[in-house]
Amino acid sequence: MAAGLPDRVVLAADTVVARGRRILPKPDTVGEARRCLSLLSGARHRIFGGVALILPDQPPRLRLVITVVAFKRLTSDEIENYLACEEWRDKAGGYAVQGRAAAFVRGIIGSYSNIVGLPLFETCALLRGAGVNSPPPAPPGDAC
Repeated sequence: MAAGLPDRVVLAADTVVARGRRILPKPDTVGEARRCLSLLSGARHRIFGGVALILPDQPPRLRLVITVVAFKRLTSDEIENYLACEEWRDKAGGYAVQGRAAAFVRGIIGSYSNIVGLPLFETCALLRGAGVNSPPPAPPGDAC
């Protein structure tokens, strides 16, 4: 993709959820989502957020951000209720920490925004370090 945009700045990112040595999918079915939540239940897992910045005539700048998330032990009712709300769809590991799954999280070590999908602090630092201007964050309470 970046090859077709030689004069542009390209920022790309992706997220992987892993429990131990197992990579969890973005589940396509309720059954896959149930397996993901069952694997995460009562355990720690890692979120790997990869960010790549490509600038014209420069080598790519890459960052890997790792966040550790600890889930409480989930009851079968909690899993089934979460699956019924369908929040798991299109989410790595089958959950959205910014939604109802926040109630499953006992602790986080590292970047919260990495779990949501883009490690903002690290991405802004990557852009600043490359001399790319990024807008400052909005002040608290600002709806814009």
